[in-house]
Amino acid sequence: MVCPRCVETVKSEAEKLGLPVTSVGLGELNLSESIAMPQMEILRQNLYEHGFEVIFDRKSRLVEVIKTELISIIHHHKKIPPGQTISAYLAKFTGYEYSYLSSMFSMHEGITIEKYIILQKVEKIKEWLIYDELSINEMAYKLGYSSSQHLSAQFKRITGYSPSQFRNLEHQERLPIDQVNPSHKPSPKN
Repeated sequence: MVCPRCVETVKSEAEKLGLPVTSVGLGELNLSESIAMPQMEILRQNLYEHGFEVIFDRKSRLVEVIKTELISIIHHHKKIPPGQTISAYLAKFTGYEYSYLSSMFSMHEGITIEKYIILQKVEKIKEWLIYDELSINEMAYKLGYSSSQHLSAQFKRITGYSPSQFRNLEHQERLPIDQVNPSHKPSPKN
């Protein structure tokens, strides 16, 4: 779950089944008591029909926590403590060493956390370009790039377009932030 509508959908589906919901947050549903497997399967199926996947194993949950937190930082402007790197923040936030988080994330997702961050930043840049909200310099500052040139080079490496080329495309392709995929790359039009 990566947005308030997602949270509301999950809450609504759980409440329809009469489940004892204590809280629903980005990426999690907390119940006041355990539920029987048949009820869990009905909930899983109902959520699947809305595009959600129920995750039971610890490593998959941890990967989802990392992804949700990174989306909050990049897309929802959640602040990390000044002077703290994202890797140090994630280690403190999850309670695990970053090396463990990094290897587990890579094994589970097939890409590194760093690549995932870059892909999420590219999607945020696309959003800003489509809505013409910020200059390239402002985008670079907000996303923590060292310069607008660095942002532009990274954007072009991922999308095949410079930011100005992307802004001028007739059809500007974006991905849902929870479906960022390293293999997705639009081909530039000649």
